[in-house]
Amino acid sequence: MTPNLFGVILTSKPRTSLLQAHKAWIEKTFQKRECIQIFPSKEPNRCSCGQVVNQHVAIIPGATTRAAEEAGQIGQGAVPMERWSVLKHTQATPTDTYGIMEFQGGGHVNKAMYIRVAYDSKPDNMLHLMVKDWQLELPTLLISVHGGLQNFDLQPKLKQVFGKGLIQAAVTTGAWILTGGVSTGVIRHVGDALKDHSSKSRGKVCAIGIAPWGIVENKEDLIGRDVTRPYQAMSNPMSKLSVLNNSHSHFILADNGTQGKYGAEVRLRRQLEKHISLQKINTRLGQGVPLVCLILEGGPNVISIVLESLREDPPVPVVVCDGSGRASDIISFAHRYSEDDGLVSDSVKDQLLVTIQKTFNYNRGQAQQIFLMVLECMKKRSLITVFRMGSEGQQDIEMSILTALLKGTNASAPDQLSLALAWNRVDIARSQIFVYGHHWPMSGSQAMMDALVLDRVDFVKLLIENGVNIHHFLTIPRLEELYNTRLGPTNTLHFVVRDVKKNNDDGCLVFQGNLPPDYQITLIDIGLVLEFLMGGAYRCNYTRKQFRTLYNNLYGLKRPKALKMLGLEDDEPGGKGKSKGKKKKKKEEEIDIDVDDPEVSRFQYPFHELMVWAVLMKRQKMALFLWKRGEEAMAKALVACKLYKAMAHESSQSELVDDIFQDLENNSKEFGQLAYELLDQSYKHDEQVAMKLLTYQLKNWSDSTCLKLAVAAKHRDFIAHTCSQMLLTDMWMGCLRMGKRNGFKVG
Repeated sequence: MTPNLFGVILTSKPRTSLLQAHKAWIEKTFQKRECIQIFPSKEPNRCSCGQVVNQHVAIIPGATTRAAEEAGQIGQGAVPMERWSVLKHTQATPTDTYGIMEFQGGGHVNKAMYIRVAYDSKPDNMLHLMVKDWQLELPTLLISVHGGLQNFDLQPKLKQVFGKGLIQAAVTTGAWILTGGVSTGVIRHVGDALKDHSSKSRGKVCAIGIAPWGIVENKEDLIGRDVTRPYQAMSNPMSKLSVLNNSHSHFILADNGTQGKYGAEVRLRRQLEKHISLQKINTRLGQGVPLVCLILEGGPNVISIVLESLREDPPVPVVVCDGSGRASDIISFAHRYSEDDGLVSDSVKDQLLVTIQKTFNYNRGQAQQIFLMVLECMKKRSLITVFRMGSEGQQDIEMSILTALLKGTNASAPDQLSLALAWNRVDIARSQIFVYGHHWPMSGSQAMMDALVLDRVDFVKLLIENGVNIHHFLTIPRLEELYNTRLGPTNTLHFVVRDVKKNNDDGCLVFQGNLPPDYQITLIDIGLVLEFLMGGAYRCNYTRKQFRTLYNNLYGLKRPKALKMLGLEDDEPGGKGKSKGKKKKKKEEEIDIDVDDPEVSRFQYPFHELMVWAVLMKRQKMALFLWKRGEEAMAKALVACKLYKAMAHESSQSELVDDIFQDLENNSKEFGQLAYELLDQSYKHDEQVAMKLLTYQLKNWSDSTCLKLAVAAKHRDFIAHTCSQMLLTDMWMGCLRMGKRNGFKVG
């Protein structure tokens, strides 16, 4: 074997040209916006875009004069000057601001990737940048945090619970956290939680800040194409601008040509969140990326954000932190005292109106408008989850976020299980989905397939506990699908298949070089692999005539070349020289198989097949779990020990990285130890039974015996065990009569 599994395919282009192409794509795709006309505003020395007049750049000649003339006509009864607008009064040019920023200050230098883009950038281009250029893995959950922009204090306990729960939800599910990016208000509290996490753990949370370019302090320091720039994160108390939060990992700086104003980021963030939520979590699960809106404190605009989230199609579930202040507390109060249809009593209405007036310093009319928005939110109160710290039986905020998503998606039980599978949260599945015990109302076949493919051992265990029948689940097509999966831990199976697929006649490789990319591994391929790895006279069931006949009847039309390419059409030599009687007999055998009977494509010992699959796919935890199920535990442990040892030897002869060999060796030793412990326990319990276990003929393992498998695996401790030595001594001395009457057989 000579595959290099982890080798990087390098193009013939030099690195400099690749970087130039990369920069060209960014600058062709993304733009910045700059105001090109000076329009008078309430402040005489400022343009309507917010920029100071003497700092205004890129002005079209004559634009200032026209604006002044139009402004001067207002007092003469003429038509008022048109309002400043992004589309008419700004100019789009290729972005010149992207790269890596290094936050200054503090003992550790945090780095973040950033880019300045126009407010109307296409979300598909943004996601392409994030996944391909920033090398981010598509999330399995999107947590969009909203709240107050002005600094506010949280109760220390609430701050701790909020931060810990948010980070835990992101870490355990592989989520992205989206915030406003600047170090003020709710974003500051999120940043503190991220900083606390990074100081205790090496794992970095993906926190993406989407901020308006015009409100960023020290933004001039970031200008440059594909640069690494220091960024001072200390805020200036005299400035109206805000610094970026140094605990975030990525920044998207939305630009609409304004300075010192919020709003440029709203449309871009909403569209990007929507686009990400439409992406499939992975190729197996049909679910899109679930999105949740997390609310902490906030002003009137936050109530508007909640309403917009609930009006989305499909609606976005909302989690509100009660006790954090202002908008959050108003929504929490309304949620507690509203009916199922969203209506509130007159007394609650009066109390809400008074609270809104006091909270936002509004008059009665303004408060009435906010109240109507709150009431509109309550019409979808089932999509709102209120987190109240300290309530009896109240779950933590992490569970609030995840259960809100399950509740908010309004999905069926299988779809909810798909989400829990994607998050790898068996606790969520156990407490929120499997609430019907063993009478869970769904077919578990697809869920079991997903759990196996994604290598979710806990989910496989949970599904078996809740009634999924492995014997009915595992069929030939499903087992082949498992062998062909590219998801889960990296494995070398494709390369092993390539190197052992030989003609029966002359031993020539069927494929010179790699297998075709779309080549589908068959169970007959796997049979050849097992025979190669087990060595000796071992014969796998997948290559025996009975299985090949069945396989050809079931899938011959789908894959007519599968058996022919392997030269395994028949065990009997002679080809055309076969007698007519043999041909007739074979035809009768094929006719006797009922291809419509689902039972014929199932396996007698499904846990045997699945354990071998897990071993060949290098999924040790799954292999250990499957080993505990089913029959012939000692034989299975020895088979796994031998397979891993043979795979380790093959990897040592190849160009694979060294740690693959060591991993395989360790896995072999672990199964070898299990086999030894089983023998030891059996011997201590009953010597005669232990000897029978060593010499029992294993029909499912090529008629081998455990003693013969141990010799093949060179398991010295097993062979040196007292039980094995006694048996070998008796055989050598002739004291034992080996025959059918006592059931002892060596191999």
